[in-house]
Amino acid sequence: MPRARLSRRDILSKCFAAGFLIAAPPLTETRVLALWQEADSRKRKPTPPNDLGPFYKAGAPHMNRLSRPADPGLPLAVAGAVFDTRGNALAGATLEIWQADPFGQYDNTGFHYRAQFSAGQGGAYSFETNMPGHYPTRVCQHIHCKVSAPGHKTLITQLYFATDPVFEGDPDRNYRKDPLLQTRELIRPVRVFADPQSIHAAVLFEIVLEPA
Repeated sequence: MPRARLSRRDILSKCFAAGFLIAAPPLTETRVLALWQEADSRKRKPTPPNDLGPFYKAGAPHMNRLSRPADPGLPLAVAGAVFDTRGNALAGATLEIWQADPFGQYDNTGFHYRAQFSAGQGGAYSFETNMPGHYPTRVCQHIHCKVSAPGHKTLITQLYFATDPVFEGDPDRNYRKDPLLQTRELIRPVRVFADPQSIHAAVLFEIVLEPA
């Protein structure tokens, strides 16, 4: 009969009992266990990578808006923060963003729907754009992200949208319809807001970088 796996608390308690772990005053065993669990809870799973694609172009302008005021399409605000796997915010991390326009076209001669910027205090970032369109060589709507910070591996990934018609309302089951989408983790819920002047969407996308 297989042995039941011990919980982290059980393992640490055994270490205390055997003298392998010692609580230095004024800490107590209970307080050490609580602090250990709190530190462990701050750990974050690295954001899965995704394909670079053929349309990356270095040298995008430094700004937080990819769309232009007269562009058609559904306005979209993307916000989040950049962390390391220990839960530390990476202020100053560089984000490069590029995407197709609402008609599924990339600007390969200029920098329309391309931008780069730095994460601010607390690793926070945000940018404004329009919801990208579908195009023949890709199944899903997506936004490309390249994120870098000193001492960390550069992440190339993509943001996907749970509202994409491709998923037919069930991204958990249907995300594999796009051969390049290997994980459900990159699909985010979309919130839609309406006011007397316009309708717009918003997405939260937390990014976690691995140490180099």
